Amino acid sequence: MKSLQIRLITLSVIVLATALFRLLPHWPNFTPIAALALFGAATFERKWLGLVAPAVAMLLSDALIGFHGNMVAVYVSFGLTWLLGLWALRQPTAVRIAAASVTSSVLFFLITNFAVWYGSSFYPQTPAGLMTCYAAGLAFYNGTSFFLNGLLGDLFFSAVLFGGYYLLQQRFTVLKPVRA
Repeated sequence: MKSLQIRLITLSVIVLATALFRLLPHWPNFTPIAALALFGAATFERKWLGLVAPAVAMLLSDALIGFHGNMVAVYVSFGLTWLLGLWALRQPTAVRIAAASVTSSVLFFLITNFAVWYGSSFYPQTPAGLMTCYAAGLAFYNGTSFFLNGLLGDLFFSAVLFGGYYLLQQRFTVLKPVRA
């Protein structure tokens, strides 16, 4: 099998397996979504596959979990996080991965909470109503921070994906990218 094919299959299996973590019991918002987008952007040679493979894995897990009214915001956030990964992780380092993870957490929080506020009957459609929605999102689930869980999940899964793949590349050199 060609090196590129082995790499593609390995990356796809890693992405699908990681997306399946969403099906296991977990803290609210402690998921691998942003990490998958960043990992896909940084590791797939064919960059469009780095978006499609994680998005398909996410769709499959969403089909099992169930869809909700703000799915568009989640997928827009996912796409923007992937773009962030294309830009920030051309040469991934631990610092860049951590910074992209934190940035993607903030991006996800801002976009999804804006979607909750927009057109909502729960919050007034005013700047104050939007700020109230963001404040509620900080302590969303029984006092547990929705944002903090997302941040910790993004950092954890990014560390596992990038760190684990780095270790695999050290063991199996066929997984290392060919640099021109």
